[in-house]
Amino acid sequence: MKGDEFIGHQPENHRWSIDGTTVYFDWNPKNELGNSAFYWKKGMKNPEKVAPSDLIAARIRNDNQTDFPTLFFINQGVLYEFDKKTKKKKKIYQSSQGVSNVRRSSNPNQIFFNQNNNLFQLDTKAATLIQITNFKGTKTGSKEDKSNFLSEQQSELFQFIKDQESKKQWNKEQAEKVKEKFPKEIFHDKSSLEQITPSPDAKFVTFRLSDYATTSSTKVEQFITADGYTKNTNARSKVSIDNLSKHKMGIYCHEKDSVYCVSFSGLTGISEFPKYYQEYDKLKEKEKEEKAIVMQAPIFNQDGSLAVFEIRSQDNKDRWIVQLNLETGSITELEHQHDEAWIGGPGIPGYAFSRGTLGFLKDNQTIYFQSEATGYSHLYLMNLKTKQKTQLTKGNWEVREVVKLSNDGKSFYLSTNTSHPGNREFYKLDIASQKMIPILTKEGAYEVEVSPDEKTLLVRYSSKNKPWELYIGENKPNATLQQITFSTTKTFDAYTWKSSEVITFKAKDGADVYARVYEPNAKNKNNAAVVFVHGAGYLQNAHNFWSSYHREYMFHNLLTDLGYTVLDIDYRGSDGYGRDVRTGIYRHMGGLDLSDHLDGKNYLVSQKGINPDKIGIYGGSYGGFITLMALLTTPGEFKAGAALRSVTDWAHYNHGYTANILNYPETDPEAYKKSSPIYFADNLKDRLVMLHGMVDDNVQFQDIVRLTQRFIELGKKDWDLAVYPVEAHGFRETYSWVDEYTRILNLFNETLLSE
Repeated sequence: MKGDEFIGHQPENHRWSIDGTTVYFDWNPKNELGNSAFYWKKGMKNPEKVAPSDLIAARIRNDNQTDFPTLFFINQGVLYEFDKKTKKKKKIYQSSQGVSNVRRSSNPNQIFFNQNNNLFQLDTKAATLIQITNFKGTKTGSKEDKSNFLSEQQSELFQFIKDQESKKQWNKEQAEKVKEKFPKEIFHDKSSLEQITPSPDAKFVTFRLSDYATTSSTKVEQFITADGYTKNTNARSKVSIDNLSKHKMGIYCHEKDSVYCVSFSGLTGISEFPKYYQEYDKLKEKEKEEKAIVMQAPIFNQDGSLAVFEIRSQDNKDRWIVQLNLETGSITELEHQHDEAWIGGPGIPGYAFSRGTLGFLKDNQTIYFQSEATGYSHLYLMNLKTKQKTQLTKGNWEVREVVKLSNDGKSFYLSTNTSHPGNREFYKLDIASQKMIPILTKEGAYEVEVSPDEKTLLVRYSSKNKPWELYIGENKPNATLQQITFSTTKTFDAYTWKSSEVITFKAKDGADVYARVYEPNAKNKNNAAVVFVHGAGYLQNAHNFWSSYHREYMFHNLLTDLGYTVLDIDYRGSDGYGRDVRTGIYRHMGGLDLSDHLDGKNYLVSQKGINPDKIGIYGGSYGGFITLMALLTTPGEFKAGAALRSVTDWAHYNHGYTANILNYPETDPEAYKKSSPIYFADNLKDRLVMLHGMVDDNVQFQDIVRLTQRFIELGKKDWDLAVYPVEAHGFRETYSWVDEYTRILNLFNETLLSE
């Protein structure tokens, strides 16, 4: 159960140099303690390590600075300027208080950066540095002398006192006349100051003030420590309506030295309650109120004349895209996306604080964004002058990523799964004709970086049984790709890894369910099967490229060598199949996602000749949860199950993930009860092994301990718990993986192969 040290460390973070002559990536071909930066250019036989003196330059990105002869970047809080022609960098500004968020101005000589929660403007030609904002925390009271009876008496009786007061006032007035103008003090008190964003002309600055909930944090206890004492650390809060936060968007007008806030009360549906409220008497008659929302920083067109931004409701049902009038602080609603389950999908913010695809075309008046309006995430345009909306891509497939807008602004480069949900293809979309030009469409997945001149592609590619490698090729359809990294080890290459078939079967409701099937050769087939349940829920594993579950992939090869058939299902809730599959688990995890596995079992019996009494199930995280739900809500369907790092009670999981799917435990308790294995503990009849890391700060150890206590109190037998003292959610140590999967293999051998 070794990982990359057995397979070979694959290249990551591939990118182009500013001038497009060199490619950079992170790699560890000699199995060192970590990755190093490597480079390759045309004419080189093999990639080489980047010299320490060149490391900073190797990490410079050209994003949003392509139209300038120089670019600015920050390294460890220090501001640098890089000359694209001479390829030389120079330090521009360094302070003990580091800077961040460098941005270009519409003036090519000016840039903005943040320091100490304020915005500064640097003019490299005039050699000036100006503070644009004056944000401060809590306002302190003035220390002016307080008037009382004695002070008033002194002023009344003595001319000397009167003269002193008059002189003091005169001096103050004279000082005010010559005082340097400084930006208005903006006090944010205890609110968090976030997303300080200047308009390109520096006339306006937007910002977000956030008040976060102070709910209790869970603790993770560490038992194996360097000093021999146990140690606990804060982890996260649990899902709750009490986690909702409050946010305001403010605008600072530099010319008027004034501050005002944006109102969101006119947004469509801002005061509408979710439909599930009608199922609870205490919520039916609740008085209407505006939803808690989170707004993102504005995005400006190139000349700075237009600004748009997106907003997502914290009940997860709505996304708005709006146009912002900076002078008045008013907004115009451009796009309202509503989903009674939850907003999400590729290019669409899946969580309250995430951002989706949103940008301007080069005409300075048209925006592009993604929407699941048709049931699949597609790319749309809207002209801000005419408000005309145009759908650019269509079909029962998804735009997985908008890779980039072409240099001439006439095309998009897209990653899609057009031909098959399990592929990641690379297309060029002509905006005017809406024609999709296929560039890289071979089965598998392509992660593409386009060179600055758009003539060459740097590609990370993998297939089902071939891990990720880097390739280089021309930017044209069906170009020949030259492989530039060779990462796999001789030991890995010595085995013939299976290219598992991706099949579909019908679910009980008629839906097509995709799955990988691993089959043994006929002579050693034992008519037993193992069903694997991938984690995360919203993840795809029945695809045509290298799996992030590479250890499980290798384990499945071992199982087939031993005669087992393995089925790896992309159940309801999985990624890659559109909105209806994505939201198929809304308000009932352990519903359609579990029944898809029961239908998968039926497929194994009817199509693969598997004995229905010789089928086991296993998985980790969400996969562990489904394993528990299978054994506890459909006892007898599976002979045995292994549940790894499993959620046992969704009311104890994190807020962002769980509230999307089950709402809040305070408002939708029935959804939590029917979705949580702990409520069905009394149904355990089949053999169960549970395995969990004790320092898991995601699905925490407490989760499995609570279910264990339920089993003990209920007098349940035929279950075991294996704990791993140094492991978190994703195991790191090979010996832990070996122990874990040895137990799983022994479980299946003992229960599925016994007569």
